[in-house]
Amino acid sequence: MEKNQIDPFAMEKANEWLAGNYDAETKAAIRQMIANDPQELIESFYRDLEFGTGGLRGIMGVGTNRMNKYTVGKATQGLANYVLKMFPNQDAISAVIAYDCRNNNTFFAQITADVLSANGIKVYIFDALRPTPELSFAIRELKAQIGVMITASHNPKEYNGYKVYWDDGGQLINPHDVNVVNEALAIQDINDVNFEGNKKLQISIGQDLDQKYIAAIQTLSLSPEIIKKQNDLKIVYTPIHGTGVKLVPMALKAFGFKKVYNVPEQDVVDGNFPTVKSPNPEEPAALKMAIEKALQVGADVVMATDPDADRVGIAVRDDSNEFVLLNGNQTAALLSHYLFTKWKENKLLDGNQFMVKTIVTSELLIDMANKYGIDTYDVLTGFKFIADIIKKLEGKKKFIGGGEESYGFLVGDFVRDKDAVSACAMVAETAAWAADQGMKLMDLLKNIYVEYGFYYETLISVVKKGKAGAEAIQELMVAYRQNPPKTINHSKVIRIKDYQKQMAFDLIAHTEKPIDLPKSNVLQFFTADGTKISVRPSGTEPKIKYYFGVKADLTSVDDYEKVHNQLKERIREIIEDMKLQ
Repeated sequence: MEKNQIDPFAMEKANEWLAGNYDAETKAAIRQMIANDPQELIESFYRDLEFGTGGLRGIMGVGTNRMNKYTVGKATQGLANYVLKMFPNQDAISAVIAYDCRNNNTFFAQITADVLSANGIKVYIFDALRPTPELSFAIRELKAQIGVMITASHNPKEYNGYKVYWDDGGQLINPHDVNVVNEALAIQDINDVNFEGNKKLQISIGQDLDQKYIAAIQTLSLSPEIIKKQNDLKIVYTPIHGTGVKLVPMALKAFGFKKVYNVPEQDVVDGNFPTVKSPNPEEPAALKMAIEKALQVGADVVMATDPDADRVGIAVRDDSNEFVLLNGNQTAALLSHYLFTKWKENKLLDGNQFMVKTIVTSELLIDMANKYGIDTYDVLTGFKFIADIIKKLEGKKKFIGGGEESYGFLVGDFVRDKDAVSACAMVAETAAWAADQGMKLMDLLKNIYVEYGFYYETLISVVKKGKAGAEAIQELMVAYRQNPPKTINHSKVIRIKDYQKQMAFDLIAHTEKPIDLPKSNVLQFFTADGTKISVRPSGTEPKIKYYFGVKADLTSVDDYEKVHNQLKERIREIIEDMKLQ
């Protein structure tokens, strides 16, 4: 296709909008793209936004592949149609709506509230921005049937998104996610979307839910007596302009921590994220200002949450007293070690407890749980699958905690999504517990590696934008399936797990075994030297992700740096061998 030639499908969709009941500003923007920016028209209309692992998410703008009044309205009408079918005998169907700091969030939240209430659904809408985990909590507390969170998580400022939750407080999973999308796709005419909200069915909520949520988090504490002794632990926290600004300090104070320092410039709620390139706590630059503050005040721990406060990044002091960033696997390892140890010390373990992690998260969590006789479950990427296991086992087994490598963790089950508010409180408690034993968190992590082995993981993302990029990613996955690598970094591939085929292939025994998980476009390669490599196209972003996990013995904490460098070098060689950089 020529550079300035418009894809026929995209042009057909654009013409439908020009002929339909869309506002004049939208139509003017479409005409401008046709005349001056055909490529942008293709990107805006070549597909409909789809639910991925994180829901509906896209760049804000005009078109079927953009976040705007009409795509949000259509999705919400589809949601309303579906929920009305699913709860036909419910006297009063209700929904909870929350939103984070992003541009247009109150606008999208109000559109959602209007469409739902226009369909006779009672809507509880938060009076100001709130964290995603509090939305999950509120759904359960208010006994609502659905919830909607307006957020694009850690994506750049151009993005917005729309996460949908079911009555258990977890994000939509199959079949609900597929069915809601199908209901939305069945709406062929924008006139079938009822935008005329019923204000009588819209109820403002806020402070009362905050207090109940914080009270629930307080019940998670396992060492209140240690916090009393270590309450002078110095913590620097930044919400990176997002929703954690109020609730995280409240949670830390409720636990008993007295020396919590903020970063004033990043306490400013702003969807443009003016102090960072990206509001992603996985990226070192996002914690730069907080670490500078920590050095000024002599803090022990640094915490940063993403815009909707469901993920947390941590920085801790090393042997040189400098701050180092932990990755999501390391934070999950520290929290899991603390939880498992304290549950045993407090005589709470009776063999009926469990933890959950995702397939791309460190195997270290499995090893730790096995030591304590705690049942383990591996699920697909996406915290909604962790929530699903909790729901299935509710009343049968007790959930201790669980997480994923992408900086998400959950303790307890009153929230059904990753929760950075409670995670911050529990990380602080873990730090106090370590301090009470004369250790920093980094010391504790090294001791874990000595006991279980030094697990080292990293992730790289290969970005391929737009329609062409999406096609290239699919072609790459096809190539991996048709011609899988026989060796990786001179180590023989001995096992392959294909989650799309739902089969595990043992290349030594030449056997096949079914994988009892939903289909997902993920491949995992296991090599003879213990390396685990997962390849997964992102469900919400234009990229393909490669997860690398390697392991070695650590006989002494004194050997930490040497073994760490060896493992880093092994992963560098793997990346080079796979021609990824």
